[in-house]
Amino acid sequence: MSENTKPNNERPADLAVQDSVGGMARRLLNPAHLRDLAGRSVKTLREQGVEQLWRDVKFRVGLAMHHDDWRHRADIPLRRELKAQRAAHLQGPKISIIVPLYNTPAKLFDEMLQSVVKQTYTNWELVLVDASDADKRLERCLPKAVPGTIVYEPIENGGIALNTTRGFALAHGEYITLLDHDDVLYPNALFEVVQTIQNTGADFVYSDEIVLSADLKELGGYHFKPDFAPDYLRGVNFITHLAVFSRPLLDAAGAYESKEFDGAQDHDLILRLTEKAQRIEHIKKVLYIWRAAAGSTAAGMEAKPYAVAAGERAIDAQLKRLGLPGHAMAVPDAPGAFQVRYELTGHPKISVLIPSKDHIDDLDRCLTSLYKNAGYDNFEVIVIENNSTDPATFAYYETLPSRFADCRVVYYKGAFNFSAINNFGATFAEGEHLLLLNNDIEVLSSDFLRELLSYSQRPDVGAVGAKLYYPDDTIQHAGVLMGINGSAGHSHKSYPRTAVGDMYRLVTTQNYMAVTGACLMTKASLYRAFGGLDEEKFAVAYNDVDYCLKLWQKGLLNVYTPRAEAYHYESKSRGLDTLSENAKRYEREKANFYAKYQQYIDNYDPYYNPHFNNLFENFGLK
Repeated sequence: MSENTKPNNERPADLAVQDSVGGMARRLLNPAHLRDLAGRSVKTLREQGVEQLWRDVKFRVGLAMHHDDWRHRADIPLRRELKAQRAAHLQGPKISIIVPLYNTPAKLFDEMLQSVVKQTYTNWELVLVDASDADKRLERCLPKAVPGTIVYEPIENGGIALNTTRGFALAHGEYITLLDHDDVLYPNALFEVVQTIQNTGADFVYSDEIVLSADLKELGGYHFKPDFAPDYLRGVNFITHLAVFSRPLLDAAGAYESKEFDGAQDHDLILRLTEKAQRIEHIKKVLYIWRAAAGSTAAGMEAKPYAVAAGERAIDAQLKRLGLPGHAMAVPDAPGAFQVRYELTGHPKISVLIPSKDHIDDLDRCLTSLYKNAGYDNFEVIVIENNSTDPATFAYYETLPSRFADCRVVYYKGAFNFSAINNFGATFAEGEHLLLLNNDIEVLSSDFLRELLSYSQRPDVGAVGAKLYYPDDTIQHAGVLMGINGSAGHSHKSYPRTAVGDMYRLVTTQNYMAVTGACLMTKASLYRAFGGLDEEKFAVAYNDVDYCLKLWQKGLLNVYTPRAEAYHYESKSRGLDTLSENAKRYEREKANFYAKYQQYIDNYDPYYNPHFNNLFENFGLK
């Protein structure tokens, strides 16, 4: 990944790494825990064998001693798995592995080579294009007999893009993958890829990966990736390795066609390949070791500053191909991460819907900050009054038309029902886009409405959400994840405001299944076509996620943008969901939500990853 993410040391505490010797002892003395442990141990022994059971024991003891063994989390295949794969003699397409060489140290070359030779899938071709200085070429290091085929060609050094393109020309495989000259494949890598191709018909496949030190002993970082997310890919090349694609797909997308993307050539290629791909599949296993050698981009984009400019050009080129007016900007202090500023393609009206009951200080702060930081002039505000009791509230309403342009109050007379209130307010809306906005929001970023609109205007986008903070400057919302605690939760909750997040997810635009209704923009036409928020099953909770999921199920993208920022003084207006009658109502709505979306809750969210726990919202590891 030429656009590597740094390990984020600002992750909030995760129970998985808060173990202790005393805690382990207490669990072992608890009969219920002992029974559970015994049951899990028997299951592991039966299904995965002694090797995995021993790994689990070492890992848990290590945690108690405050030593986290990264190998446990890195999907290293068991010996029994590899033996079974070799015995299967899987028949499938030839995979051409393209490796551009340039003054590669012999030791690193041999480790890379052996990782290919030891593949449990044997229908492969290793294509070596060697642009090294004459005295550093490696033809002499090639083995005499290997399970697959080795093609070696010395070439003049034309730069990484041209060198790799020459490798493509030499390849005979039906599928192609790239391997850096100092990196390493897991022995099951090609087997897993071919199985995926055969099971799904995919023409583009990628896997998770880990970054290790030059000696392959120290962890540099995990890259546990989401399924394909086009907006995220424009923000950072999260796919990188191991990417495998069909020859027809490469022919359709084109190889490395210009040196202007050198340094971000992989990002450019993957952008073009995924544009043309018919089916993209993500293998949720680590299959690739990216070596963080000195001077490599795995060690940080600071090693190659020219790559940042090349990344901007690669993203801009895609925007032009897709007819999306806009330009990429590097994210400060996040080398290899980018944000896209889309141009507005018209001047549509936005209708901002703000439910309100008393708490006029909250409402005033919300309105004042919105009008100050909208960054866009064509909008109206509809305050939806719902059963206020304080006379001061109504006196305040009288002042709104003179203080805030195109701001009016409408009156909803029923009991509190967040969905019904917003649906009622939407009947008064004149805008082409609706912004559902809680009255306890304080807008921070200077072009708030403009930023949300720049995504909402896209025909492929259903809903857009903002980056919301608690008053203590920790993350409240950065997208919604399915499956958290048996329902849904907020991405990166409680991370510091300054954190970049896992693989730069907090500072780059993300695709999620849903965003929060505390601040949600959508097209008015979509809102009406999908029936607005569900007033019956989700009167207060989960109505926003339900609405977003309906959009997502129809093929629309839901987007979180970090460039729209606000404080969210959560639950001041209606109280906490954990109290008295609110708790009972919440549990009913949670049950309704589970019944409707069980498949997405019980199986991992495609924009998350099974390596992360689903007990917390902090991207903590299992």
